[in-house]
Amino acid sequence: MDRRVIGVETEFGLAHRPSSGRGLPPDELARYLFRPVVEYGRSSNIFIPNGSRLYLDVGSHPEYATAECADLMDLLAADRAGEQMMHELAVEAERRIAADGFDGQVYLLKNNVDSAGNSYGSHENYLIPRTTHFRRLSGILLPFLVTRQILVGAGRVVPATEDREAHYAFSQRADHMWEGISSATTRSRPIVNTRDEPHADAAHHRRLHVIVGDSSMSSTTSLLRYGSTDLVLRMVESGVPIGDFELENPIGAIRHVSHDITGKATVRIRGGEEMTAVQLQRGLLQRAKRFVAEHGAHHEHVDRVLELWERTCEAVETGDHGLIDQDIDWAIKKRLVEDVAAKHGIGWDHPRLEQIDMAYHDVHPQRGLFHLLARRGRVSSVIDDDAVTHAMITPPATRAALRGEFLSTARAYGAEHTVDWVHHKLTDRPLDTIMLKDPFAHQDERIEALLDTLGDRSSQLQEQSLRQRRAQGVPLALTEKYHLTAPVHAEPPLI
Repeated sequence: MDRRVIGVETEFGLAHRPSSGRGLPPDELARYLFRPVVEYGRSSNIFIPNGSRLYLDVGSHPEYATAECADLMDLLAADRAGEQMMHELAVEAERRIAADGFDGQVYLLKNNVDSAGNSYGSHENYLIPRTTHFRRLSGILLPFLVTRQILVGAGRVVPATEDREAHYAFSQRADHMWEGISSATTRSRPIVNTRDEPHADAAHHRRLHVIVGDSSMSSTTSLLRYGSTDLVLRMVESGVPIGDFELENPIGAIRHVSHDITGKATVRIRGGEEMTAVQLQRGLLQRAKRFVAEHGAHHEHVDRVLELWERTCEAVETGDHGLIDQDIDWAIKKRLVEDVAAKHGIGWDHPRLEQIDMAYHDVHPQRGLFHLLARRGRVSSVIDDDAVTHAMITPPATRAALRGEFLSTARAYGAEHTVDWVHHKLTDRPLDTIMLKDPFAHQDERIEALLDTLGDRSSQLQEQSLRQRRAQGVPLALTEKYHLTAPVHAEPPLI
């Protein structure tokens, strides 16, 4: 498969911290957070002009699903755009809460577990060919994903329990996985979800829904996360020999690997052989290198992905985490936590370190510790602020571009409409509903013809004052270059 679209859905943690007493409960806080969205779209589940989807998920978790992206840099920028949009909503929620007589701050965290131990996800979606043999895919993909946490885990300070001491782990999500492969999502939390909703031509494509990943703050971590997974999928799809790494007990293995930061924990392969996570990842890395040498790099970032993959394996294997402590989230955070512990003479069981862990994921650009480290030059990046701002208001050059054009034009004309990942409909023209099954198509004469029925678009798509729209409390991504004259109603959740 030469081309692939990838998207990521991120659930955010949400909390209100008043100066005294208890904060607002999650459901009420979520209503404050999404009030501008509901005022704008008469729904807490909307598609927006950059082609992405913004909604409240089960448990009052705000969630952002990027548009489908065919370029890794577009995906990284789209992911950060969602983070920035959520931050703007949180700032507005805090203002409205104060106006209603409540003090305190609103915290929005891009992490995967709250202080009570509840978990929420960061789900990856990869378009794969319908012809892919799923049994072979799962046999290779599960071992890769179980051990991928040593590459791209978010890291976690794990509090002490009756049977183990406080310590540092690779992953926030690993302890909350209960099955290897399943059609469920919240009930059993499988590593890979098999629900067959391709949002494309089902005769040619299926959607691989990966639930196991940790949310990434670092764009460099994200590049390795999506880039390495894409390479493994390409090897599977091409039918090249990869080897037998199938695990006897994936769920036992994912926990075992996560809690051994030395990287020496072993997993048992079917047949009895035991390997460390590093050995398994190195085995897949060498095959990926050979695959690229024989078939060529399918995008310009492949060499960077392979270099990060190899360097991270070396860092885990040697224990020299300084090799990656500006590039990989778990190592960046580990260095920060260790610096604080050394400065104050405290151990892993000190509650302050758990607070540092949480604050690392605060999306507030002035308050979040990841952003503080970035300002101090202690983290690397592969995208810049301009790319993020662009992604907030501009869809990637995929089907999302048509979705964005449809949404912005219909709004400008005050035309009631509904959209989802595939369907585009003007409410007063239900027989003209257009299905876009090709996620790579960023031009379509049918969309153009339908929008032309509304009138002269050039006279309607006039920019409003950014200052005026900011005063309305609506995030930039919902307003820039677009009028707010008509709502958009999303179909029921599709992802």
